[in-house]
Amino acid sequence: MDARPTLPNIFPEIIYDDAPAALEWLSRAFGFELGEVIQGPGGTIAHAEMHYGPGTIMPKSATADTAAGLSPRSLGGITQCIFVAVADPDSHCKQAEAAGAEIVMAPTDTDFGARNYAARDPEGHLWGFGTYWPRDRRG
Repeated sequence: MDARPTLPNIFPEIIYDDAPAALEWLSRAFGFELGEVIQGPGGTIAHAEMHYGPGTIMPKSATADTAAGLSPRSLGGITQCIFVAVADPDSHCKQAEAAGAEIVMAPTDTDFGARNYAARDPEGHLWGFGTYWPRDRRG
């Protein structure tokens, strides 16, 4: 049993070719707050934590030692979308677009009662933002 059941327990690691630039961009475009940063060799980021409310992502620099250490740009595609719950998707979308995010789906009302949008960051990661909150179905 998790000792902290009310806190998030999933922390996506996100690989970037230029992680130092990504940290600044994620803050400016999407509103993430910078936490711990551990520098790697040659100006790379070995580990970083960025926070949005109670959520945390862990951006880091690409490494050539495994396929799991490559960016979407290097691989030529993506296999996931990271979703972040936000209170006002319309204003969040405007901020992201002003910072250079590619908006791939404008803010839209869904059939299930949420308002969401989707954006791609400069290195190709797909992000979803909106009012949807997953329900706790463990009980």
